[in-house]
Amino acid sequence: MKSIITIGIFLITSIFFTTASAQDFAIKQLTDSPRHHEWVEVKYGERTVHNFVVFPQKSTNSQVVIVIHENRGLTDWVRSFADQLAAEGYIVIAPDFLSEFSPEYRKTSDFASEDESRNALGQLKQEVITADLDAVFEYAKTIPSGNGQISVAGFCWGGSQTFRYATHNPNIKKAFVFYGSAPLNSDDLLKITAPVYGFYGGNDQRVNATIPNTEKILKEAGITYDYVIYPGAGHAFQRLGDAPNSSPENKAARDAALVRLTALLGE
Repeated sequence: MKSIITIGIFLITSIFFTTASAQDFAIKQLTDSPRHHEWVEVKYGERTVHNFVVFPQKSTNSQVVIVIHENRGLTDWVRSFADQLAAEGYIVIAPDFLSEFSPEYRKTSDFASEDESRNALGQLKQEVITADLDAVFEYAKTIPSGNGQISVAGFCWGGSQTFRYATHNPNIKKAFVFYGSAPLNSDDLLKITAPVYGFYGGNDQRVNATIPNTEKILKEAGITYDYVIYPGAGHAFQRLGDAPNSSPENKAARDAALVRLTALLGE
């Protein structure tokens, strides 16, 4: 029994330090950043959406990128990614879709664990998520240092929401889908007007199995859908590749995807 307890303590400790290490990396990225960060409340109707906004250091107006978080909510890592992308010269807005979830939980940071955040996200109504994005998109258009060009990028749950939002808003410039699947309704896909760029891990067949049908529909309709599958990388490689203990495959995919993302934004 003693050895079992010892192993259990070791496992719990290992999990704690692995999680803490990843959080520490993201927090250090934010703490060390020279860029301006702020929290912005976007209000419409009776709803308030909390947004983490990062501004680049440059002398000219910038494109705006709305970043949609994973199914863990607006974590420190998502905020650190927003800062990394802003370092490349873009204004980045990361909405918290758990905003005002309840009187007790007003932001992702109010939840005790990522599992709680994930469960809460599963209770959100799609029409509210879309309305939040519409409100954030309208806010993005008003930023004085923005240049009026607004793209959307998202990870996992946020990748799927990015695909879905591209079917809804014909005015986004580009859509960047990180390991997210497309809407199942082909009629919805045919509403897309912006080019869609996919980023997928080679070891993520749950998502990758949906690619061929999506590609067929969009190709036949003449809609741009260009994607890269990174060998050996798993689901969530963009976040996992940032961690100090990342696998070489996830790290390589993370680095290559960031280069591709910034190159596509710059075209």
